[in-house]
Amino acid sequence: ILATTICLVLISCKQAGQKVDENEASAKVTAMEKTALDRWARGDPWGYLDIFADEVTYYNPFENKRIDGLDSMKKYYGDQAGQIFIDKYDMTNIKVQVHGNIAILSYNLFNYKKQADGSLKLSTKWNSTKVYCFLKDEWKIIHNHWSFLQPDVKQQTL
Repeated sequence: ILATTICLVLISCKQAGQKVDENEASAKVTAMEKTALDRWARGDPWGYLDIFADEVTYYNPFENKRIDGLDSMKKYYGDQAGQIFIDKYDMTNIKVQVHGNIAILSYNLFNYKKQADGSLKLSTKWNSTKVYCFLKDEWKIIHNHWSFLQPDVKQQTL
């Protein structure tokens, strides 16, 4: 049993230390994020739940503390299923930083809602940061952080 355990640990370490191609990693995590956002826009949070790692940590401005673990995220996002719909979104200022088996994705997200006259109106503006880790031959989100994009603040003249 000990020999089997040692072999499994060594295999895990080798997988965790795998060299990943930076361009490939950047394209992959960006595509995964867009797929998850597409599903989210249709009221389906499982796009994210499918790519969260078991040990995911999560922050957003609506919660007073960090949410820890996939089971907690399933409860939190599961309660929102079918509740949130976005008619259009734009991901801007996308940046992926790859370091070994870690890829940090950051971007700004602009969500739009369709108005009664058919036009689209900007509804929310976000900063998003995701930390992806290459685990067992696939990318998974190990940390997710959302914050509101700061509004334009005009300086007051005295």
